[in-house]
Amino acid sequence: MRKFTIDEILYVMRRKGYRIFDRDDQPYNLNLIGIRAATPVPNSFDDRFFVLWKHNGEWNKKSFPITTDPGTYWLMNPMMVQGTAILKEGQYLGLWKLGLHQGKYEALVQAGPCTVIRDANRDNRLDFNGPEETGFFGINCHRATEWGASKTVDKWSAGCQVFADASDFAVFMALAKEAAKVWGDRFSYTLLNERDFVGA
Repeated sequence: MRKFTIDEILYVMRRKGYRIFDRDDQPYNLNLIGIRAATPVPNSFDDRFFVLWKHNGEWNKKSFPITTDPGTYWLMNPMMVQGTAILKEGQYLGLWKLGLHQGKYEALVQAGPCTVIRDANRDNRLDFNGPEETGFFGINCHRATEWGASKTVDKWSAGCQVFADASDFAVFMALAKEAAKVWGDRFSYTLLNERDFVGA
């Protein structure tokens, strides 16, 4: 996946009519943005997660490798008969709050509704044309392995947005905790696609 500038990301968000959090009198008014690879490779951390915030007129950016898609284990062994959840691209206001992922460690956990696409054909390919559902499905934002970086998604994601590297996730969670002190404990998430940036 190519690199994306702050201006490009903001341009695409404005073009889509998405909300941008740009009040900058205090720091860490976070915009959380995922960009899904145009041609996603199953079971790989081939997507990007961006944290953008404006402070005193200047934009700041952090970028991390993630997966926005479930791993092949869950594609082939869905938890639900309807199929494995793939988060649909879009903007979800107030999607997450600080909490415990599976009751084990601090992460962002689902607190607002989102829309998922169900992939039910039990193969190792990602299918984005299945039926859609909107509601609460435990679509969290968390890390893969506890230490180091994971090379493959495997069981780490059944539809969540998952960081490949534990140290990256620690950096992100420190930002989220600082943001919560100032702006409150709800985090919006915007999921874009690499294809959105053609001509951006």
